[in-house]
Amino acid sequence: MITKLERRLKIKHRVRNKISGTAERPRMSVFRSNKQIYVQIINDDEAKTLAAASSLGLEKCNKSEQATKVGELIATQAKAAGIETVVFDRNGYLYHGRVKAVAEAARNAGLKF
Repeated sequence: MITKLERRLKIKHRVRNKISGTAERPRMSVFRSNKQIYVQIINDDEAKTLAAASSLGLEKCNKSEQATKVGELIATQAKAAGIETVVFDRNGYLYHGRVKAVAEAARNAGLKF
């Protein structure tokens, strides 16, 4: 029987073979743990993180609200770094719940993907 983690990693590797971030269009990667959510904007050509945001240190609210705040935060950091368009990498997670909240908040704050 395949576990949830094995299924997610299988999807992650399949997707990562097809997408990568460049200088013109970096990759926005989302990692979700049980308590926190982390987002990075990565240039895969140079293997550098251009911007990062997480829910660490945010005030206590429910996880979806934290994800929305992280999405807004990463969009402002990306704009400050001169990034307008990204490739969204959900890292094998379903586009649902907190991952969806991060993506929609980043879109509403001005990131294009």
